[in-house]
Amino acid sequence: MEGWDPNTKSTLTQIPLLTTKAGPRDGTAWTQRLKEEYRALIAYTQMNKSNDNDWFRISAANPEGTRWTGKCWYVHNLLKYEFDLQFDIPVTYPATAPELELPELDGKTQKMYRGGKICLTVHFKPLWAKNCPRFGIAHALCLGLAPWLAAEIPILVDSGMIKHKDDATTSNES
Repeated sequence: MEGWDPNTKSTLTQIPLLTTKAGPRDGTAWTQRLKEEYRALIAYTQMNKSNDNDWFRISAANPEGTRWTGKCWYVHNLLKYEFDLQFDIPVTYPATAPELELPELDGKTQKMYRGGKICLTVHFKPLWAKNCPRFGIAHALCLGLAPWLAAEIPILVDSGMIKHKDDATTSNES
């Protein structure tokens, strides 16, 4: 955590680390891992809410916990930009981090792969590998998606690549 800003360090230390090294093919061990994932996500969400920094909602989209969907948002110039968020848990999880997708931003930035998968290779993947299996979904959101949104959304808004929903409604009504 050397070289990280104090806010990121503080946030990260409050997200519980996971202990079960199990993926979707590991039966009861995967169920235990999912329980740990939920505990970490709940802790992270509660911490964000208490710091008035609520910025995502996700839930498992299937009973196996291998597909997740939800919403994330970023406030820029006092306007809230909201996006669909989805990802699948890879079969090699937790050795492989999930690929977080924002489908509606597909093709709008170079820091994204086909299908709206955000680019996390250079900065996040080595960190994930170093901390496997202690990192989970909450850590991917905190150290992957949050910095990506902070870096990319202002650029996309300022360049006109994305419009606020109120601006889009107003321009359609004219």
